[in-house]
Amino acid sequence: MSTAISRRRAWLMTGGATGLALTFALAGSAQAQTAAPAPQDNAQVEEVVVTGIRRGIEGAISLKKGSTSIVEAVSAEDIGKLPDMSIAESIARLPGLTAQRLDGRGQVISIRGLAPDFTTALLNGREQVSTGDNRGVEFDQYPSELLSAVVVYKTPDAGLIGQGLAGTADMRTVRPLAFGKRALAVGARYEWNDIGALNAGTKSHGNRFSVSYIDQFMDGKLGLALGYAHMESPYQAERWNSWGYPTDASGSLVIGGAKPYVQSSMLKRDGFIGVVEFAPTDRFTSSLDVFYSEFNNHQIQRGVELPLVWGGVPLTNSKVSNGMVVGGAFNGVKGVVRNDGNDRDATIKSLGWNNKWELGEAWTLSTDLSWSKVERTDQIVESYSGTGRSGVGATDNMTFTIDGDGKAIFTSTLNYADANLIKLTSPQGWGGDIITGGQDGYLNQPMIEDELKTGRFSIIRDLDDGLSSFELGASYNERTKGLVNDEWFLRAKGSPASVAIPSSAIVGTTSLGFIGLGNVISYDPFALIRSGAYDLVRNPNADVLVKSWDVEEKVAIGYVKANLDADLGGVPVTGNFGFQIVHTDQSSTALGASGTGSGVTRANLSGGKKYVDFLPSVNLRFQFSGEQSLRFAVARTLARPRMDQMRASKTFSYDQAKAGNSNINFSPWSGSGGNPELEPWRADSYDVSYEKYFGRQAYVSLAAFYKDLKTYVYDQSVVFDFTGFPIGGGPEPATRLGLVTTPQNGKGGAVKGVEFAASVPGGLLTPILDGFGATFSASYTDSSIQPNPGDDTQPIPGLSKTVANLTVYYEKNGFSFRVSDRYRSKFLGEVSGFGNGRNYRMVKAESVIDSQIGYTFNEGPMQGLSVLAQVNNLTDEPFTTYQNNDPRQVIDYQRYGRTYLIGLSYKF
Repeated sequence: MSTAISRRRAWLMTGGATGLALTFALAGSAQAQTAAPAPQDNAQVEEVVVTGIRRGIEGAISLKKGSTSIVEAVSAEDIGKLPDMSIAESIARLPGLTAQRLDGRGQVISIRGLAPDFTTALLNGREQVSTGDNRGVEFDQYPSELLSAVVVYKTPDAGLIGQGLAGTADMRTVRPLAFGKRALAVGARYEWNDIGALNAGTKSHGNRFSVSYIDQFMDGKLGLALGYAHMESPYQAERWNSWGYPTDASGSLVIGGAKPYVQSSMLKRDGFIGVVEFAPTDRFTSSLDVFYSEFNNHQIQRGVELPLVWGGVPLTNSKVSNGMVVGGAFNGVKGVVRNDGNDRDATIKSLGWNNKWELGEAWTLSTDLSWSKVERTDQIVESYSGTGRSGVGATDNMTFTIDGDGKAIFTSTLNYADANLIKLTSPQGWGGDIITGGQDGYLNQPMIEDELKTGRFSIIRDLDDGLSSFELGASYNERTKGLVNDEWFLRAKGSPASVAIPSSAIVGTTSLGFIGLGNVISYDPFALIRSGAYDLVRNPNADVLVKSWDVEEKVAIGYVKANLDADLGGVPVTGNFGFQIVHTDQSSTALGASGTGSGVTRANLSGGKKYVDFLPSVNLRFQFSGEQSLRFAVARTLARPRMDQMRASKTFSYDQAKAGNSNINFSPWSGSGGNPELEPWRADSYDVSYEKYFGRQAYVSLAAFYKDLKTYVYDQSVVFDFTGFPIGGGPEPATRLGLVTTPQNGKGGAVKGVEFAASVPGGLLTPILDGFGATFSASYTDSSIQPNPGDDTQPIPGLSKTVANLTVYYEKNGFSFRVSDRYRSKFLGEVSGFGNGRNYRMVKAESVIDSQIGYTFNEGPMQGLSVLAQVNNLTDEPFTTYQNNDPRQVIDYQRYGRTYLIGLSYKF
């Protein structure tokens, strides 16, 4: 064994971490699943017992300090105990990282101002599939109770497979042989929301339960780790949604229409992990990782949609302030009572098998096989009711005022809770071209299947000081992802007459008091579907047909990596350099379609592309006296395009009136859609970081980065060959060429920023503050990217220029307290729009505060028992989006309330 390898292992055994944190350090290589059992060492090492908050901080610092790359980390405070309710919220506290809230909880993350599409998620070093429509992993699918640590790589190395352009988040489970002892931990929590169950027939209380077991057998040659986590988590939201803001005759902005509603959801998840490690000899280790998750999110939304100016309703008695109508009256409003639902079922399966052989004194051979698969089905129901069909039935006379949050507060003259007045119908006549009298609702049922199979091989040669080791490896993966989109118009049996709501489906009334309206009749839309109260009429329109697609990728990677452990003028230098050669073969099949109703024409489409990327990388760490480090990193990185951008599907139109025109600008052909030949975003990244450590729980760091994006994906009109597309009769056109709007690889730009982070135990400053401590980080990020050349400049999605996180804690004699604040300035967020499509909206700055208090019994008959109480979103911070860069033009205002949790955990 080389001197360099011996020195590294000695550092891990003595200074890397203690207790559970030592486990994480030993498992903290770029590919955690390949970690060997902890080497036996006869030296007596004094064990310093560190628990709770400080254990989590110490483990995270150990991972950051010991990595050859620039990383950030969050580590479990104990078995089955990460510091937050979700993985996304834990990661969002790291320097330069943020989470976008969805229905009040963190779900996806942005690293250094780049959207989730630019980040790759790994589980034990293996790339994961996604329950979403694209690549961004939704982290709430992974129970925080089952993970020991998350490491975010801001700079890659050549051996990091599945690296992202912005960064790579590696979620890790415990390694039972490295843990080295038996442990059993159980935990339970009870939770509720302070704004209660907003919808009739829903719950405001939930629970969580988890159990983790770790053990070793056969004299430490066989290790086992098992974990199970169950969650039933309710969440509520009061939501004000505006259609938009046209101008009146005087040029003042006014509400075009509104869809205020209250939302109640129950998120249920059952997750399981299993890890088996087998090391029959000192030279062979085999490990098997299993992860399984069942996820259901049942959501009910009830409100009254109000077509106002855009519904042809005249505005009277208007009050104007700074060019915006902030009050007035609408007479003759025909509201649409909405009882909507969204039910999502998702299953994740993941397997990984790793084998590692030490061949002689210098060679190590590793193989790794993995498979992961997601199956997801959504059922999105809209059910309409009102006083009668379009042009029939009572109308409402309403007054309104705009409050300080940008939402309208109404008064009403109708009783929307009266079952004799409100019936299943189409108050506005929407969908009248398909359903006589208009649709009575809508059903959207998309299904996703995502499967990834990967094989990896590597061989490492240990060398002497200077160049400590050399690694040669290869990886091959095949990924297939498909979306099947089925959509139906709902027609109440008995239509076109308005139909009484079946009493069996009525669950009571729901209050819309938050916007001034009274109660609204409430019924179960899913029960109406199941009972056959509706006829389902398939939506035949072209825009629905092209939503289905299949994308396949075959990616072969070869890499070379050299590890450094040398002295340069008396300064120890560690790090690595190397490169990846990545060959990609991508393809897609889908439909092209045109027209509506019975006039729809279609064509089978396919396409694809092969290309090669060369991805070099260098990571250097200079270690100075006083536990100071200076790091430098340079790399070429890429992020593959979104799946929906790579789809082959297109909507097209053919204008017979232009059939004789051969000028491309006046061609009879036009269309829009995806681009299966789309290549990745690519960037050259430059990083520098200074770190100063003070023992195991304190450090300060200052970092700067610059990403030179060589390309960016934007929509552009390009020439497309419509040969083979139907023309619907008539003579052959003069040209088969036309312009289509599709995603294209265009000019890039730059993303740059600075980051500061510190962890300061109070005892480091003065003994008076022993037990107190704080962690703080702040970053500033800017970009010079214009996503769509020719359009007005706007920020890239996910970029908050300023991000800050502060946690203040106290922990001593078993008692602990913590309060955390994560702030992000305004940003361009991705939100769900009409037809479950994606829209971009500016999101107002937000500051989310969470707190926790607890006590752990460290002696006596209750030793090992911990009690805790938590409050999330302590200040009830809303989520607000707006348009046209005008914060007054609020599109969506969401209030979630506070979530309270009390719990017990016990470690045997």
